[in-house]
Amino acid sequence: MKIKTTLAVLSMIAICAHATEERTVNNGNLVLQNIPEIPEQVVDNLNQYQNIRSAPFEAFSKDGDSVFITTRFGDVGQLHRVDMPAGARHQVTFFKEPIGAVARQPHADSIAFTMDAGGSENSQVFLLDPNTAKSTMLTDGTSRNGALQWSKSGQWLAYQSTERNGRSNDIWMMDPTQPEKRRVVLESTDGSWWGPADWNKEDSKILAQQYISASDSRVYLLDVESGEKTLLDGSDTSPSVNYALAFSANDNGYFITTNQKSEFTQLAYRDMQQNKLTIITDKINWNVEGFAISNDGKRAAFTTNEDGISKLYLLNTDTFKYEQVKAIPVGLIGGIEFSPDDSKLAMTLNTAQTPSDTFVLDLTGEPTQYGKLTRWTHSEVGGLNTDNFTLPELVRYPSFDERQIPAFVYKPKADGPRPVIISIHGGPEGQSRPAFASTYQLWMDTLGAAVVVPNVRGSSGYGKEYINLDNGFNREDSVKDIGALLDWIATQPDLDENRVAVFGGSYGGYMVLASAVHYSDRLSAAVDIVGISNFVTFLKNTKDYRRDLRRVEYGDERDQKMHDFLQKISPSNNVDKINVPMFVIQGENDPRVPVSEAEQIVKALRDKGKEVWYMNALNEGHGYRKKENRDVYQQAVVMFFEEHLLKPRSTQ
Repeated sequence: MKIKTTLAVLSMIAICAHATEERTVNNGNLVLQNIPEIPEQVVDNLNQYQNIRSAPFEAFSKDGDSVFITTRFGDVGQLHRVDMPAGARHQVTFFKEPIGAVARQPHADSIAFTMDAGGSENSQVFLLDPNTAKSTMLTDGTSRNGALQWSKSGQWLAYQSTERNGRSNDIWMMDPTQPEKRRVVLESTDGSWWGPADWNKEDSKILAQQYISASDSRVYLLDVESGEKTLLDGSDTSPSVNYALAFSANDNGYFITTNQKSEFTQLAYRDMQQNKLTIITDKINWNVEGFAISNDGKRAAFTTNEDGISKLYLLNTDTFKYEQVKAIPVGLIGGIEFSPDDSKLAMTLNTAQTPSDTFVLDLTGEPTQYGKLTRWTHSEVGGLNTDNFTLPELVRYPSFDERQIPAFVYKPKADGPRPVIISIHGGPEGQSRPAFASTYQLWMDTLGAAVVVPNVRGSSGYGKEYINLDNGFNREDSVKDIGALLDWIATQPDLDENRVAVFGGSYGGYMVLASAVHYSDRLSAAVDIVGISNFVTFLKNTKDYRRDLRRVEYGDERDQKMHDFLQKISPSNNVDKINVPMFVIQGENDPRVPVSEAEQIVKALRDKGKEVWYMNALNEGHGYRKKENRDVYQQAVVMFFEEHLLKPRSTQ
């Protein structure tokens, strides 16, 4: 009895001292600190939700009779071919890492794709023969490459790369038959990002995209032989958002989305010969997002983001008249592309009750007859009846300055006030939208929790004023929007203000930590995923190719006044104010928010005797892409919420 008592006392001392208990799973790749063993009951309860798949559209085959999709039959997403609606998925790639961007070579079967290793985001460009499943790496194996853009002839591939010096985002081009002769055609000299948007018919000029910040992007005409570039849209004196889309059929102009003349990014056409900009969607007061032009250039398709919902339109490129396609279910649309003969339009469609699947719209016949939408893939949903999934409700709540903040609210079918999980998006200029959300449904079904997903100031989708409201010294105004949301929750009779958790990744992870600093007395639990804990160390340690881009958003830490402000608001310098159980989740190879950001907040919390769980995946980067890691992460989050969220704060 005395020995047992002594052991119990020692155990209590260890717990009180917050001793670190570490173990690994998944062949040593997932490190867990102070995380209890996950009960089999939790694993069993989550099994169905963790076996949901998706099948987004990637490309048409050369003849247009088949489509290529990405889906996961093993641990990561790979490329598959589907030959008919609801047909079998024929796997084409078999890598241990997930496939990234995909672009089929014009007039050929070959497919260019990107893939990195271990979440490093140093993606390489590969060329795949889908008939033999053989692929060849075209880039150097160490740089970061992306933004694939084939020339119209299919001879040349333009892309973004950091190969020149490891940090500059330049535009390169190559003949894939001679990749060793690849060359830079535009050098980035100021830390901004450059990438190709489209080629003209003669393969002599590229629409070059420059990205400086979420509020400043510019379009240039680039001569690939001389390297000469001409500014087409955007300026130093009056920053605006300008994204190049495609050359017109005669190459005399190009289509663009721009907010030069509106709060929102409108679809427009720039006549380069007359230097005239024509706004096409002046009657739509929402952002135009997706765009595709037919191969003959006679028509185009575009999507809008209208309060988070996608709408699809077809455009006559000569008259600029457009009509909405009514046959599309309410949801989110992405990846639109015309078939080689322009008779079909493929897309990825995601709704609150269906995961991302591939659909094809028939464009034959008269425009008034468009509307035959065929679903080509039916992704597995773990045997769940997704018809019973909760549909989100769009609400708006007032913040400290009376500004109305939009949020989507998911409520489980249950009696009594429900615990609440506030899920905060990253970016910061991201936007939460009512997509298929198996994780939210999992929380509702297993925890009985409601989920509130706000789009705090600084989010995209609501105009250029709104996206800039959190810039610079206004950074914590977005945190105040979470405080206002807590006030709103307290007014809702079916939500329990005494059981609230915050959850978020990347910039959303910073928002979680900042919310814990300011509102610990109103929170029961906090989950920070790859979050920024100190803006100064983040800017110092993030990858070189991102640093200047992030300084535009967060502020330049080399300026002493900004440096002092960033240190003042950084959560790692305010751990004394954090009095809520914390779960920190990280990927060892994260190039965006380095692992040091997680390590320093975990150490600071533990040094102050705070309770913190820590999970680090040694084979992941900015988020978990491997199923075995995602499964453990989701199980641990549910267990964390069960322990800390479901009990009222007064009983903990």
